Amino acid sequence: MQPATLPKRAEQRAHLKRVPLFADFEESELDDLLSVMKEKRFLRDATILIQRDPGESCFLIASGEVKVSLFGEDGKEIILAKLGEGEVFGEMALLSGSPRSATVIAMQDTTLLVLEREEFHKLLMRQPKIAIKILGVMADRLRKADEKIEALVLFDVSQRVTQFVLEMARKEGVQSPEGLVIRRRPTHREIANMTGTTRETVSRVLSELARGGYVSMTGKRLTVHEKLYTQGSLL
Repeated sequence: MQPATLPKRAEQRAHLKRVPLFADFEESELDDLLSVMKEKRFLRDATILIQRDPGESCFLIASGEVKVSLFGEDGKEIILAKLGEGEVFGEMALLSGSPRSATVIAMQDTTLLVLEREEFHKLLMRQPKIAIKILGVMADRLRKADEKIEALVLFDVSQRVTQFVLEMARKEGVQSPEGLVIRRRPTHREIANMTGTTRETVSRVLSELARGGYVSMTGKRLTVHEKLYTQGSLL
């Protein structure tokens, strides 16, 4: 890989610094890591990974957004997560090399920094502390997976959609006098795929939340009002 220009290298370091796995690395350590990473670009709707394919690399999102999905034999999609700038996916492959557990698709034009398993193992010999940090990241992923399973098993559809809206607001919302504003909310179909229900049910639940004064919607903009923070767990 050709050496990055200084502005580009500084930008890539900034991306890595936002990843919990590399947050406390020194600049020289980040440069060491970047020297073995490759940049790849994907157009919107391009498939990046396919479930059950061999896993040999990990990906950092430098820009753009992806969705992590499972597909049933009938073609039905369940969206496990949406990931954006600074987030990582495919890290299990770095340790086990096991087949991909999900399919990953670009939701917009996306640039990734790719770390191959073999290069990661060489890096691990030079920087052992990364092993401890990656275990922490994986533990966090397992916790979130457990929470998602718990929600699917214990919550009814209204609670699942409401909980999804709350989590999205906390993660992506921008504070305003009216509440937390999500400037580009997912479609009803995407929400349905992430909560294990139907598009019609999502439309009904969001309409009920709007009538109750918990949220308001204008085009792609969704505002989550404080009323939902305090009462959402009771809905």
